[in-house]
Amino acid sequence: MGATKYDVSNFEKDVIERSHSVPVLVDFWAEWCGPCKVLGPVLDRLATQGNGTWTLAKVDTEVHTDVARKYNIQSIPNVKLFVDGVVVDEFVGALPEYQVRRWLEDAIPGKYRKQIDQAEAFLVAGNEEAARTLLEEVLSLEPGNIGARILLGRTLIFMDPARAAATIENLDEPKHLDMLDAIRVVARLHTFANSPGNLPDGDVRQLYHSAIQHLVSHNFDAAVGQFIDVIRKNRSYDEDGSRKACIAIFKLLGEEHAVTLRHRRDFSSALY
Repeated sequence: MGATKYDVSNFEKDVIERSHSVPVLVDFWAEWCGPCKVLGPVLDRLATQGNGTWTLAKVDTEVHTDVARKYNIQSIPNVKLFVDGVVVDEFVGALPEYQVRRWLEDAIPGKYRKQIDQAEAFLVAGNEEAARTLLEEVLSLEPGNIGARILLGRTLIFMDPARAAATIENLDEPKHLDMLDAIRVVARLHTFANSPGNLPDGDVRQLYHSAIQHLVSHNFDAAVGQFIDVIRKNRSYDEDGSRKACIAIFKLLGEEHAVTLRHRRDFSSALY
């Protein structure tokens, strides 16, 4: 069964309230707008193909002037995606169908969005086990869920880095490149923990290996401190490995983590 398509009569009910149960794509258009008449059938077709994963609403800006003003509609067609009552993504202009389809693939929340959001909340709260359990459950139901795979890799990286790397293998999502890079950098560093001889020769090899051992032991404060010392002594060592390590640790711990806050200024100072 295709997604419902309708002209809005009550924006609050038809869009805001409805978006709490299913994503609502709002097409702001007008009868006089030529590009709107090009984009409209494309959205109708894609909504039908969406099989209920999202619904399409049409808002005539000449009729609903108050709504157009509220959402700052200055050029049409203007397409906004509402989820849980708020705009989460948008585009302007009559994009070709393949671009709209690609945009929808990125913008429409997955079926298990709320479970993934809950897992992220568990992770922020430090309850990695609960986050991992929830994400594994999601992936058992939807193995191709990219968001769940990336977040699971994040929960695993300090406990089982090899599995974390395998979990995100072959992923190359532009919106998540920083997190993917962070997981891969830390997973690689773990491989040197018991084999320092595999590290490049250099005057800072021992210090660099010591930083890795602190990382493996979850002593992030000491690890970052020593990686910063390596940057000061020989930044190019292991192909700028210490800089990459610090950035990865900050990313994985979060910008508000005590270690990140404590070392961010020293890290920047060491670089410049």
